[in-house]
Amino acid sequence: MPRGRAGARAGLPARVPHRTLAPVTTSSASLPLAGLRILAPTQLGAGPFGLMFLADLGAEVVKIENPGTRGDEARTVPPFNDPAAHDGLYFQALNRGARSVTLDLKHPDGRAVLHRLVPRFDAVFHKLRGDQTAVLGLDYAALAPFNPRIVSCSLSGFGRTGPRRDEPAYDYLLQAYAGFMSLTGEPDAPPTKSGVSVVDFSGGILAALALMIGLHRAQRTGMGADVDVSLLDTALSMLNYMAAWSLDRGWVPARHPDGAHQSLVPNQTFRTADGWIVVMAMKQKFWERLVERVGLPGLAADARFAGIADRLAHRTALIPLLRTIVTGARLSGKPSTRWSPDAVQDVMHAKVVVADDVSFVGSYNFSRSGELNAENVLEIADTATADALATYVDEVRALYPPATLPDG
Repeated sequence: MPRGRAGARAGLPARVPHRTLAPVTTSSASLPLAGLRILAPTQLGAGPFGLMFLADLGAEVVKIENPGTRGDEARTVPPFNDPAAHDGLYFQALNRGARSVTLDLKHPDGRAVLHRLVPRFDAVFHKLRGDQTAVLGLDYAALAPFNPRIVSCSLSGFGRTGPRRDEPAYDYLLQAYAGFMSLTGEPDAPPTKSGVSVVDFSGGILAALALMIGLHRAQRTGMGADVDVSLLDTALSMLNYMAAWSLDRGWVPARHPDGAHQSLVPNQTFRTADGWIVVMAMKQKFWERLVERVGLPGLAADARFAGIADRLAHRTALIPLLRTIVTGARLSGKPSTRWSPDAVQDVMHAKVVVADDVSFVGSYNFSRSGELNAENVLEIADTATADALATYVDEVRALYPPATLPDG
């Protein structure tokens, strides 16, 4: 486990305990990002999520944690955390492949250690408030004297230059700011956030992409740069076609029952006798095969439902007809298993519609043949963590790789 030599050398408080979660590989040297070194003053979800994929691809990610706060606050997130060890599954899940050192970047000695580390690394990736990049000396102007090729990637809530650069931001708030919550949930329900941290995770991945673009430029030119990624910008960009509809045509979004798609019909959940299924007919050919298979071929000839635009215009007439197929007399309220992949292979193989029971968290069967790439198996560094995750991952083995800072 990392000794946190940087912190010790600077006379700073003791290290934060950390266990490394590493992907299974035959040889780390064969991975595409092998040899890439990234210093990462990151915390919580967005930054670590993006860096996790770079580490999976071979990059060496050295996470910098503040000893004054006992490290990343993600370590304390319940329910599956160990206060005595100052560690937990939330932290471990988001920091797979990373190694930790403690370093107080506000301390002059800590800053001096940072400057000795920078020549050994290709990039500095930080998830902080936008104003903190310059305050902590993590921008390119401050780091270039020690390594002119260094790429400084900033991931923040509102960017480094905007009027809200000194404000913190979190996924829930940004889902509200960007309008996601006005699009999510049932029509009569309060504004609803996604159950997954979509803004954090998308921002992390986008920042990882931006970092790689900066590194590609540095490779070509020999000069590093600042890279600035905003979570709010990320969220707004994800509105994509809905933003175009609204700005160009004055479209006003509406939430539809059963999580229905804004414009493609049918594309929603349906209740069965014991749960829910999702029915999607994203293409015209899927619609035609769907009505044939469920025993309503006459719907294909109905002018109200002939094309994609027709079905949208007559959504309120069509959905009740389909609902009777799933929950009404025709199937006598058959359970969700009636529509499972094994039960309707003829439908699935005919590529009529994607119809499956809705998986709840914890109920997904990770051993479903063919659904997961056989290579996507994790080796967990912490035996306790491995035991906790063993029910979800078929092959889990324990590792204890030493964490050391790269040699000069």
